[in-house]
Amino acid sequence: MTEAYELPMFPLSAVVFPHAQLALNVFEPRYQQLLSDVQHSSRRFGITLISKGSEVGGGDERVNIGAEVEIEYCTTGEDGRSTLIVRAIERLQVLQWLDDAPYPRAIVRPMPQRHFTGSPDELTQALVEVRRARALLSEASEVPALCHAVDDGWTPDSASWILCALAPISLYDAQQLLEVDDPSVRLAHLRRQCRDVAELAVGLLEAGDEPTLT
Repeated sequence: MTEAYELPMFPLSAVVFPHAQLALNVFEPRYQQLLSDVQHSSRRFGITLISKGSEVGGGDERVNIGAEVEIEYCTTGEDGRSTLIVRAIERLQVLQWLDDAPYPRAIVRPMPQRHFTGSPDELTQALVEVRRARALLSEASEVPALCHAVDDGWTPDSASWILCALAPISLYDAQQLLEVDDPSVRLAHLRRQCRDVAELAVGLLEAGDEPTLT
């Protein structure tokens, strides 16, 4: 079993997948302190989804499966607010939440990383479903259509995760995907979720309503 370690944590109303990027605006004092500390050490921290409550002020409920991320870019304005781009390195499991002072921290361990051993068709079919769902949503909402191709510098392993990040699905569905170990099983779930979104979008568009994801 991989050894556990302590990691600063940034609970969010977001799910981040390995290999995918996430932009963050940091303004709360405790997370400004977190950012200052990690920039002088590993440049890494953990992100987990807030299942209930608010990102600001604490008192939230958090899931225990998330991702460890690394800062790729950071800039701080005169008002002290920071804008950063992070990339998820690997999934993590929270074994124990520690005291939130001066910011959330946890004892974590990496989760297994299984390589994609399926056929290229699995990735192509998943891309088709993601692109179709986004195209339908783009007709009636601000979700942009997708222009990516599977060969945009992705490896099979990274593609199996990045397609999840590009899918226009709910946070609940995204968290479910993050917790799936097997890439082929994950892609099967992703295709089904995108078909459900597409069917919902078609029905709402025919009724003249705007599609929304909850």
